[in-house]
Amino acid sequence: MGDVAMTVPVLRALVHQYPEVQITVISRPFFASFFRGMPNVSFFAFDAKNRHQGFLGLLRLFQDLKKLQIDAFADLHNVLRSKIIRTLFAISGIEVAFTDKGRADKAALTRAENKVFQPIRSMFERHSDVFLQLGFAINLSNPIFPQKEALSPEIISLSGIKKGSWIGVAPFAQYDSKVYPLDLMREVLVALSKDPSYKIFLFGGGTSEIELLNTLAANLENTIVIAGKIKFSQELELIHTMDIMLSMDSGNAHIAAMLGVKVITLWGATHPYSGFAPFNQSQDSALVSDRDQYPKLPTSLYGNKTVPGYENVMRTILPNQVVEKIRISLK
Repeated sequence: MGDVAMTVPVLRALVHQYPEVQITVISRPFFASFFRGMPNVSFFAFDAKNRHQGFLGLLRLFQDLKKLQIDAFADLHNVLRSKIIRTLFAISGIEVAFTDKGRADKAALTRAENKVFQPIRSMFERHSDVFLQLGFAINLSNPIFPQKEALSPEIISLSGIKKGSWIGVAPFAQYDSKVYPLDLMREVLVALSKDPSYKIFLFGGGTSEIELLNTLAANLENTIVIAGKIKFSQELELIHTMDIMLSMDSGNAHIAAMLGVKVITLWGATHPYSGFAPFNQSQDSALVSDRDQYPKLPTSLYGNKTVPGYENVMRTILPNQVVEKIRISLK
């Protein structure tokens, strides 16, 4: 989800700076709402479970895409399936380009020995490089974001009319090494909920996460669990109205950022130097675990590697630091 969300600011810049260009985004149907309302952008649903499943399915996908009479193919994913499609287009004489993910730089950043601890190019810059290869230089320095729209009555029945500051909180991530300890997150929520000018919305998904969110929100004022109550497209509408989003290094951070929402991120095993920091956010909006105490950080690019003794790195980010960062950012 985060990978797809990170393409959105780049594509939005492309179609605004080159209004004559028509874009077709190929992705899973679930992500269609990311691109809704974007001028000159249409969405092609990749049917991974039926028509486009397996190698023969990829051949069918290529045939389906050929009917669109495209002039160039930009591979922003650069995985096996997209490599096959772009190769077929290249063989057929269509210009192709693909994202260089900078794997060597990322490996140097996350290795335990001889670590090269310095920022590497962001994925937004790397995606922009793809379009530069195709003849379209993109400027990301003055981003354009979609206009906020009035919430639907269905969402308002859950959220209420907006007053004061709305704070979104997305406390989960794909891997535990990127999740802020829930007892500390509870302390953050308790402190925030005491301010009557704040309303807090908890985002997540799945039965187990919903149960944990309900536990986090128990007996707290001005705190609403959103997970499981509205459709994903409606969640995007609601996130767009947030004044700030508190998130892990996860897809929710990138969703909020692509909508122009201010994001505070918490980093455990991973680090914003990896190029995965949310779009258009200041460096000090990322709260990172203590590298003096845990010098091997970052230990992983995606948070999927476990390093003995590094289970509690996020406890070095204190709840009062998180609360104070949110309060300052809302001023």
